[in-house]
Amino acid sequence: MSVIKVPEADSSGWECAVCGVALRPCAVELEYLDSRFNVELPACPECGMVFIPEDLALGRMAQVERLLEDK
Repeated sequence: MSVIKVPEADSSGWECAVCGVALRPCAVELEYLDSRFNVELPACPECGMVFIPEDLALGRMAQVERLLEDK
């Protein structure tokens, strides 16, 4: 399965609050309503915590959720 790259998920300047290391783009699997997507998002290389920027969560991700709910 291919990985969706999200330009608005820029990780520059962000670091993990727990580990204190810089976040790096990482392929993660997102699941919603029985649909799965491999998406490149900023994540901590130490603990694996994923960061989803507010603009992405309230914008593009919310649009995809509405499309899946309307199916």
